[in-house]
Amino acid sequence: MSQVADPVVTRIAGKIAAGERLDAADALALYDSHDLIAIGALADRVNRAKNGDTVTFAANQHINPTNVCVLRTTCTFCGYARLPKEAGAYRYTLDQVLAEAASAADGLTKEFHIVGGLDMKAGLAYYQEMFRALKSNFPHVHIKALTAVEIAHIARIEKMTWRDVLIALREAGLDTMPGGGAETFSAAVREQIAGKKLAGADYIGVHRTAHELGIRTNCTMLYGHVETHQDRVEHLMMLRSLQDETGGFLAYVPLAYHPDDNALGTELHREGTATSGVDDLKMLAVGRLFLDNFRHIKSHWIMVSQPLSQISLHFGVNDLEGTVVREKIYHAVGAHTPQGMTLDGLLELIRGAGKIPAERDSFYNVLRVFDSPAPEPVGA
Repeated sequence: MSQVADPVVTRIAGKIAAGERLDAADALALYDSHDLIAIGALADRVNRAKNGDTVTFAANQHINPTNVCVLRTTCTFCGYARLPKEAGAYRYTLDQVLAEAASAADGLTKEFHIVGGLDMKAGLAYYQEMFRALKSNFPHVHIKALTAVEIAHIARIEKMTWRDVLIALREAGLDTMPGGGAETFSAAVREQIAGKKLAGADYIGVHRTAHELGIRTNCTMLYGHVETHQDRVEHLMMLRSLQDETGGFLAYVPLAYHPDDNALGTELHREGTATSGVDDLKMLAVGRLFLDNFRHIKSHWIMVSQPLSQISLHFGVNDLEGTVVREKIYHAVGAHTPQGMTLDGLLELIRGAGKIPAERDSFYNVLRVFDSPAPEPVGA
């Protein structure tokens, strides 16, 4: 690798140092640049200014209550969904949900992360009953549930507005929303990988409505399939614009596409790991640099591996997907990572990067810090 930094990255570093906002051309130049080290160093510097050396995580549990989905045949990147009578299809009863949630009774789990398929028999009442029961049995656990796509699906089958669905779910116990379902906002890309899924502008609309109601959300981008760098930039611009408007996003989470066990991977003649480590790190670093109104950038170790997530802590990332219990959706399309990580394992990962681990709540308030910063050497 050249010892001389890419002049494009040097120019962009100058803009950031001067307090100037990056534009779309800057983001595109960063994606096109091959100087990963310079981009990472710049993202690390920006992150340290916002978050120091602290890396946060939440003690969370994933619950996927149904894999039945009306988009089974049109979302070609998905290997999790099933048609109602297809082998492997399931829909949890309330007792099954509570049984899966039972491990939270020890008080260590602080968040339920609940997403699933677009099931015609899992409407508003199904989730209201679920959330109320979870709150009754586990009042200490935060409910982060239902993507914008699921909210729009419930609104459609119940003939309600997004706002009314969100109000009803909030009253039942919904606290925040995850960011899944964004995929890539480009209409041409969505036509190829998810032709009938909620449009990008409607994804933004659901999140805007949630923010107006005081419901904070995450946001994502699925990358590494058929999208271009320009598509990625336009996606980031839409996220940054809504954050300017509402300030309602908590974190940005890039999601790496996995080609195993789904129609899109077969169509593209790809298998195994779809994205390179370089691309994974660049996605995180460019997100940190372009999304200047986001404090939190998260690496999802389930998708990109623990070692790469550890490296990402020097590429602008300040938050890791938490301890997790029984993640299903990405393992259905070929993720070879564990389905959960112990607290000790997560602490070791963060410490190994020279960072300070801290458990947070779902609003990014730090609950406990596990290590104190090392003292400065005498005479330094």
